[in-house]
Amino acid sequence: MKKYFLFLILFIASYSYSQSVNDYKGVIIPMKYDFLKTENQYRLQTITKLDLQKAGFQAFYATETIPAEFTDRCSLLYVEVKKENAFLVSKLYIVLKDCYSAIIFQSVIGKSREKEFETAYVDALNQAFISVYALNYKYNGNTNFSPKTGINTQSVPVAVTPTTSAPVMVAVPVVAVSVAKNEPKITESTSSNTLYAQPTPYGYQLIDSEPKVVMKVYKTSNPASFMATKESLQGVLVSKDNQWFFEYYQNDKLISEKIDVKF
Repeated sequence: MKKYFLFLILFIASYSYSQSVNDYKGVIIPMKYDFLKTENQYRLQTITKLDLQKAGFQAFYATETIPAEFTDRCSLLYVEVKKENAFLVSKLYIVLKDCYSAIIFQSVIGKSREKEFETAYVDALNQAFISVYALNYKYNGNTNFSPKTGINTQSVPVAVTPTTSAPVMVAVPVVAVSVAKNEPKITESTSSNTLYAQPTPYGYQLIDSEPKVVMKVYKTSNPASFMATKESLQGVLVSKDNQWFFEYYQNDKLISEKIDVKF
């Protein structure tokens, strides 16, 4: 019950944010965040741009030449990724500000206990972006870019489950589908179990809407095939007829589980 309550709060908060975020045409990304030593260290700028684009925004690096329709700097938002100090935990959150430096949106805090900075920062940033996806951003055509009152998310009690060095998984409810003898047993996830692929140094982590890491998939030489882990299961994630399947052996039987993934 608690997790559904938190998810409801996140949905309500995200809806209220979207009323302001939708007023802006795009987002500018600085080439270095305050807690980093060099530009695009750990590829965090690259990941930020990719995730913003996945969330529906038009995103530009600060050093990039942008189209003429974006020349009004107050029609744009400016993204910052902030680090919160913590012992043995990497905590990052995302802030979107207007041209007057007023906070328009602040994400939940993504957390990771990974020891390597690159892996930890990527994990934490991907978790923080879950609440950005929840905005369902779409530019509304606004042309009035006067100062707006920022929204402070610290009053919103939303929790994000941290990742650890071991895979953090949750079971995905499935509906069994009867199949012919000697053929792989196929299960199918419902539409409410859509997973979202977040880039990692090794491939992707597949995250649900809570958000929690459901699977981790590892790149191979074939872009249509990944090595995959889900809880204690090890197998492969393969593309067949434009659909993704997690295939593994259980009690000497091949199981093929249909997975709804958005890359």
